[in-house]
Amino acid sequence: MNAASPARRLAAAHWPPAVACALFLIVGAITLDDHGIMWADASHQRVTGSVPLDYLAGDGERAFEQLTWSWDQYYGAAFETPLVLVERILGLETVGDLTFSRHLLTHLFFLASGIACYLLVLRMFGNRLLALIAMVLFLLHPRIYAHSFFNSKDIPFLAMFMIALSLMHRAFRRDTLGAFILCGAGVGLLANLRFAGIALFAAVLALRALDLAFAGGREEPRRVLLAGGAFTLAAILTYYASLPVLWTDPFGRFADLIGALRAHPGEIFNFYRGDWFYAPDGSPIDYAPVWIAITTPPAVLLLAVIGAIALAWRGVRHPRDILRNGPARFGLLLLFLSVAALVAVVALESTIYNEWRHLYFLYAPLLLLAIFGLHRLATSFRGRWPRAGVYALAGAGAAVAIVSMVRIHPHEANSFSALTDRTTPERLLLRYDLLHWEHAVGDVLGGILRDHPSERLFLNPGHSRKRVLPSRHERERFTITADFRSGERNFSHVRDTRACSAPLAAGVYVRRLYANTLYCVVDPVAYFGTVRRAARAGEPLARSAFDVHRDGRTLTYLRDECPAEDIAARFLLHVYPADPADLPEIRKAHGFDNLDFFALSDTLGHSGSIGVPRLSTGVARIDGNCVATTLLPAYPIARIHTGQFTDDGIRWEVDIAFDDQGMPVEPPDYAEARRTARAGAPLASGVFDVYGEGRTLIYVREGCSAEDTAAPFFLHVEPVDRADLSERRREHGFDNLDFSLATRGARIDGDCVAVAPLPGYPIASVRTGQFDGAGQLWAVAFAFLDGE
Repeated sequence: MNAASPARRLAAAHWPPAVACALFLIVGAITLDDHGIMWADASHQRVTGSVPLDYLAGDGERAFEQLTWSWDQYYGAAFETPLVLVERILGLETVGDLTFSRHLLTHLFFLASGIACYLLVLRMFGNRLLALIAMVLFLLHPRIYAHSFFNSKDIPFLAMFMIALSLMHRAFRRDTLGAFILCGAGVGLLANLRFAGIALFAAVLALRALDLAFAGGREEPRRVLLAGGAFTLAAILTYYASLPVLWTDPFGRFADLIGALRAHPGEIFNFYRGDWFYAPDGSPIDYAPVWIAITTPPAVLLLAVIGAIALAWRGVRHPRDILRNGPARFGLLLLFLSVAALVAVVALESTIYNEWRHLYFLYAPLLLLAIFGLHRLATSFRGRWPRAGVYALAGAGAAVAIVSMVRIHPHEANSFSALTDRTTPERLLLRYDLLHWEHAVGDVLGGILRDHPSERLFLNPGHSRKRVLPSRHERERFTITADFRSGERNFSHVRDTRACSAPLAAGVYVRRLYANTLYCVVDPVAYFGTVRRAARAGEPLARSAFDVHRDGRTLTYLRDECPAEDIAARFLLHVYPADPADLPEIRKAHGFDNLDFFALSDTLGHSGSIGVPRLSTGVARIDGNCVATTLLPAYPIARIHTGQFTDDGIRWEVDIAFDDQGMPVEPPDYAEARRTARAGAPLASGVFDVYGEGRTLIYVREGCSAEDTAAPFFLHVEPVDRADLSERRREHGFDNLDFSLATRGARIDGDCVAVAPLPGYPIASVRTGQFDGAGQLWAVAFAFLDGE
């Protein structure tokens, strides 16, 4: 009976976290296959995790030959190797079994870090309720929870970061040799998983140096130094033992590792706030903070701010407290780690991409700062019930997170907080990357299989993730091919499929979240047949190499008897809003939305050297006809400039204007404009004679060739009052109304005529002419009397 008493006391004290862990385990087991797969699963399974096992088996040379991509050498094997070891012991070979094993072990490690979080907070504050709240909030970050099933790169680092923080706090609290050796091993494994873990190694040494400075007597400094040395040795040995690339040449390979950290392999582009940037060149200063803010539960953010302010204020009021080993010093260390990491990302131009997954480890100190804030709020009240109310509010925050996750399951990896606009259709899709992980692929392909139970099915290469399907039979029913199979059931995976945000048409399979398209597959024959019939029911907005039709927000391009090369060129689509304020912030400097797309693209990325997104709803070439369709922004549109281009230049382009009611404006009668111009004297003469007719300029050149008019026109209009300019143009002092003859002109009987409307405000002067890549070709300028 007495022997059982300690166990009973332990169970009585800690049954709430045990129940919480059991619930997490049950839910995790039920939903293990719901969250999709990570694109790097296979490469890490066969390479990073296998090398140490092959090396230890005596096949070292072949093991290191597997590291064909130099970057693979520097991914730590501390987590991947146990995964592969389990797979080999159990003899797992099928895609389904391997995926199940990896996802289960990754999730279990994440849950273990939740227990470490509980123990850490319990040691810090001696409050079991606060520790339970900390564990639950840590495990219930919607995105991180979803990633804990499939992301064996970033989640283990976050989990090990929380475990290392717990070991670090335990070491400084106990201040024993054994505790610091264990802490060193934890920090060594952390640095193995990602080299950023070296920051915690430096932090421990810095705090140990402070302890040495305040050590008294003869034995105390020696004990502090001994513990610090043991920690350092344990960390270095653990790091070396768990990183195979160092085994053959420790110092030389370590120098190579440091150099590799500054140069990420491959071309990676980030889609952020409606535009693209090249990730290896560094991220916008607000990239990581914004992603953290819009994906983290607001309750955690608010409490973290309160905790950070409270800790900073204590540091100001009692600066000596932060130099000595205690709760305040540890809290300020968490604050420093959070801020320093974000500053380092910008200062070092670190390559981060796919939202903030590389910085998920920051959620550990952020959550602990939130617990500092919650504790500060609770202790600011003297009464028992007010304190209980504070904890109840924190519990309500966790309950809100649970309800939100249940409502959007299984798409938690694409969750956004209430700080974002989650109701406007496609608002998030057109500003942030929702499409990288493609977690909805299983739902979509499963729906196709149910609708076509016996037919032979073909997928375009964008469906390489068909392996997410649970059974081998289901995967084998789909054949990957880049060729259109006439008479067969073909399906095209289209990323950033904005037509799928329109009312569903025949042949469309789509999954949405927050009124945003996550994944869309189309049956080209059924879908584009419907699109083509709907477009042909009305007159086109413009005719050129393609006829351009508009139905509400949908823009459709049609061409009969279209060869393959005519659909392969990039589509140009510049949308000018009626109100420039409707543009995303990143596009306001340009004055238009750049929605160029690459018709044959099935992936979301940059289009060659121009660095613009491939925003294609879809494209098909059916029976020799070409059809492409895309979705226009929801705001009122003043003008659309569209066409196609290749690396050799513009293939065709048209300019379509709209009135205040959104109706297309008829193009000018260029023959009549030429007659009107010749009836008067030109305002100025250059390569073109420039005439004025009311608020319109008319450009005329006799005997011109197509080559002579290939250069674009510049048209700079200076107002009498700069207040008439849009805010983005005031710093320049003029309106830039550049245009081309292809969009606002024509060749008539060998003459060239262009028509350019002027703004309605009083005009002081106009400067116009033509330019090419080498510079200005010709220019004229003239002033207006009294603004007219």
